[in-house]
Amino acid sequence: MAGYRAPLKDIQFLLQEVFGAQALFASMPETGEVNNELISAVVQEAAKITEGLLAPINQGGDQQGCQFENGLVTTPAGFKEAYAAYTQGGWPGLTGSVDYGGQGMPKMLSAIIEEMAFAANSSFALYTILTTGASLSLSLHGSEELKRTYLPRMYEGAWSGSMCLTEPQAGTDLGMIRTRAVPSADGSYKLSGSKIFITGGEHDLTENIIHFVLAKLPDAPAGPRGISLFLVPKILVDAKGNITGESNNVQCGSIEHKMGIRASATCVMNFDEAQGFLVGELNHGLACMFTMMNYERLSMGLQGNGLAESSYQLAAQYAGERLQGRAPSGIQQEDKAADPILVHPDVRRMLLTMRANIVAGRALSLYAASKLDISRFHPDQNERDVAEQLVSLLIPVQKAYCSDRGFEACVMGQQVLGGHGYVVEWGLEQNVRDARIAQIYEGTNGVQALDLMGRKTVRSNGKLLQLLVQEMDEFTAANMNNDRLQQHLAIFEEARAGLLHCTTTVLSRALDNPDEIGAASYAYMELLGLVLYCFMWLRILTATSSSEPENGYPPDYVDGLVKVGEFFMHRLMPRAQSLAAEIEAGAETLMSLRAEQF
Repeated sequence: MAGYRAPLKDIQFLLQEVFGAQALFASMPETGEVNNELISAVVQEAAKITEGLLAPINQGGDQQGCQFENGLVTTPAGFKEAYAAYTQGGWPGLTGSVDYGGQGMPKMLSAIIEEMAFAANSSFALYTILTTGASLSLSLHGSEELKRTYLPRMYEGAWSGSMCLTEPQAGTDLGMIRTRAVPSADGSYKLSGSKIFITGGEHDLTENIIHFVLAKLPDAPAGPRGISLFLVPKILVDAKGNITGESNNVQCGSIEHKMGIRASATCVMNFDEAQGFLVGELNHGLACMFTMMNYERLSMGLQGNGLAESSYQLAAQYAGERLQGRAPSGIQQEDKAADPILVHPDVRRMLLTMRANIVAGRALSLYAASKLDISRFHPDQNERDVAEQLVSLLIPVQKAYCSDRGFEACVMGQQVLGGHGYVVEWGLEQNVRDARIAQIYEGTNGVQALDLMGRKTVRSNGKLLQLLVQEMDEFTAANMNNDRLQQHLAIFEEARAGLLHCTTTVLSRALDNPDEIGAASYAYMELLGLVLYCFMWLRILTATSSSEPENGYPPDYVDGLVKVGEFFMHRLMPRAQSLAAEIEAGAETLMSLRAEQF
């Protein structure tokens, strides 16, 4: 079977035809030079890296895994060489601040490159995105001295970054962390404590690792309000930004043996009076860290979508070649002993479900990334504020819904291959294992759903949703006279109305019973995700009606998109009704069982 191939035609169609990326970037001075030609060049070069460099070492990396000995982690064969080539290409600094050696590219562009990297080699991609997120937090919240000292080397890829939040007793409830930071006379801090599940906490890819660590001062307020963020280098750095060679009392205690992403080092990290430097203000560490978290959560949705794309490519090729049985409508290949399994309706159901959700998930990820760009770069403060509010609503849905659909797509692809999907050599069983983690880390999908329902919907009294609905309504109003969209607009309007009704229902019930929030949360996240996917398909179908062959999209390609979109509208959208019914059922049947009855 052929290896992963970046879906360049799909990517270009979304960026150019659906979202008008060039016009969007032109509206923001800091991204104004990013035109279609530059976008195409960057995306095509990224495709070469992912296809030719990352994909070939993916399966071997999974089988070999990371090795841990005497506190040091060794990555699998080929990873160091691949990382060196990755850094030589300038990829670590793609979205970095130009003031410190970065390239200043928009997140919308880097997001699609992340998807390709996750599709080709999820373990490798994780080393890169942690550095990107850490660099972003530092650039937005760090002091000038810290930025000048650390950012250039991180943008070069010579130093990497990690995010150290979780402790054995403190996962989602970070207010329970015990890592302590004691002030030193020179203005730095001595950090002591242990962190678990630290992606890229130790490895051999870079000469230094810069840890971003949540900790509390001895006299800090209790709970989340007492958390501060600190930059802690693995090896100490002098005033000129050069490593001294002196250890900073940061040690890896062990690495986890995992279901998937085995070439990504997941570490237990121990800090023993390690020197750290405050990032942002004291006791405001969560706000600084969540700058990074929004970008990392977007990445987890991209991981699900990337692995779904990889699985779809394998499954679609297999279905076109595997001969089994005859088509229900009659023999299709008389010269063969059987027809390819692609003729069977149930195989088509799986493949079309995969593709319909992949295209919509990619579009939703780009849509969310565009809001991140607007919130960061747009010259109009009101536009930035609205985009930031939309980001807070979209990110938990994008993370959870895309990673859920991504995992399901990997399982469907495995099912298409039957017994071959269960054995190692085909690669699909690895995709299933690698995709599963995206639903768990950076906040489990259940936590994302609770955040969406509780903080972003009930606490705001539905105001954030209204911003999204307003944007949806503006789009549908602008396209209400498009004859080719009428049936699809009706389907969307019905689902949108159902979402608003469910929102009102939960808001009302939550006044008397707070359990209604959690009881509705996952189905509500799924419903909003489905409606957003429908909205994305509306935008795609609108673009297909105006796309011309001279734009580089042949009629057969466009016709294929239309048919996949129609499948989504008629075969997948009906689920909105069952999700609404689940939400309407309320909390009683969930909460009535006594604890001892479980």
